[in-house]
Amino acid sequence: MPRLVLASGSRWRRQLFDRLELPYTWQSPDIDETPHPDEAPAALVQRLALAKAQRLADAWPDHLIIGSDQVALFEDEILGKPGDAPTARANLARFSGHRVCFLTGLALLDTRNGRHWVTHETYDVVFRPLGEDEIARYVEKEMPLECAGSFRMEGLGIALFERLEGDDPNTLIGLPLIRLCAMLREAGLDPLKP
Repeated sequence: MPRLVLASGSRWRRQLFDRLELPYTWQSPDIDETPHPDEAPAALVQRLALAKAQRLADAWPDHLIIGSDQVALFEDEILGKPGDAPTARANLARFSGHRVCFLTGLALLDTRNGRHWVTHETYDVVFRPLGEDEIARYVEKEMPLECAGSFRMEGLGIALFERLEGDDPNTLIGLPLIRLCAMLREAGLDPLKP
């Protein structure tokens, strides 16, 4: 049975992957996440997800390596991680009362044979109208500075929304588990088999 590596330093992705009850290790890959000129959002997240897996390939032969990357898309603008509180507050103020699309790239690299699978999933969030004080309190409490979209759905961020729309809510947190399970089965590893 191939061994698994999650190419991510995100504790949220690790918590999601833990749900599959498969033994794995994780390592945070160091890649340049700068978008290429005129790169479409779907192409960006797919490229970065695969780049993360490929970055770890030499260190993990005979493994299946999982890479994932996410961006928020609002009014045709790609938004990554805010990095600081003022940017997070500004993002949430812009999102107030609007729909934001999240694209999560997913890659699975089999280092035994070089085969790989790459795709992306989308998930929409409709924000309820938010007041300035609510936004400030939220950012102060959760400090979502390393989260695309400036919130954590798995935490208090759920209070920001009017509704969520998509096939797999795990996509919004950053690891589309339904699609990942399908990829793992294609690679010969069924999470439900011993």
